[in-house]
Amino acid sequence: MKLRELKELAAEELKHKEIELRDEIFRLRMKRAASALDNKMLIRNRRKDLARVVTLLGQKAKERGREGQLK
Repeated sequence: MKLRELKELAAEELKHKEIELRDEIFRLRMKRAASALDNKMLIRNRRKDLARVVTLLGQKAKERGREGQLK
């Protein structure tokens, strides 16, 4: 998932995406343990996507904190 696409999402949508990615990473790890995962790069790519989502959530929370201080 592209960073540009993620930046357009609201905080609630990002939370939902985070939960979705964590669940998918878990399922992929289970498949890998059972030797049923063909493309092992999927786990790496999903972890990177998760890191992007978590980073954006932190940035949005920080922005909300600053807006509260300015008022």
